[in-house]
Amino acid sequence: MSETTREQLIASAQHLFAGRGFYGASIAAVAEELGLTKQALLHHFGSKEKLYGEVLQRLSGALLETTRQITASEMDPATQLEEVVVAQYRGHMHDPDAARLIMRELLDNEQRAAKAGNWYLKPYLEILVDTVLAIETTRTIGRGRALAMVYQLLGAAHYFAVSQPTLTKIFSNALYRDAQACFEEELRLLIRARLGL
Repeated sequence: MSETTREQLIASAQHLFAGRGFYGASIAAVAEELGLTKQALLHHFGSKEKLYGEVLQRLSGALLETTRQITASEMDPATQLEEVVVAQYRGHMHDPDAARLIMRELLDNEQRAAKAGNWYLKPYLEILVDTVLAIETTRTIGRGRALAMVYQLLGAAHYFAVSQPTLTKIFSNALYRDAQACFEEELRLLIRARLGL
């Protein structure tokens, strides 16, 4: 299997896992979505768990790369945090499946969490917590509060990115577009207010 084909299969699996969750996507459904037999899927990926792990690894790798580029910049830590959260929001507006999958992994993972061997999002979250603790106004809040802050900020970005289908039905496409037009500015204001800037 070529690297391009493998990447395409992982991207297709991401879409399925984002829509149905790990437990909602049977091995047969995953194989069908990928255009493979169950046997071929197991041959190439070993198991549904391993395929899911590759999906998470690909997703977290992209998040980590963007985060490291921003946090390695000359910007002050507060600006770095703001830019990381906004970059994630922009990325997830472009790829809502990534936002859905991250939300599922962080919030809808009770059964799998008990036996997960690798937490792909942990390095990404740790960098964000460290960035919060490098900011003058939040330097002494402790890791627990820093993680709570990171979760709140990322949650705001994620929630809006995955809510488009629902919000357009509750309100209208026009109102959603109006909200989207100002959401990034509101997100920046939220970050700055929380940091006391």
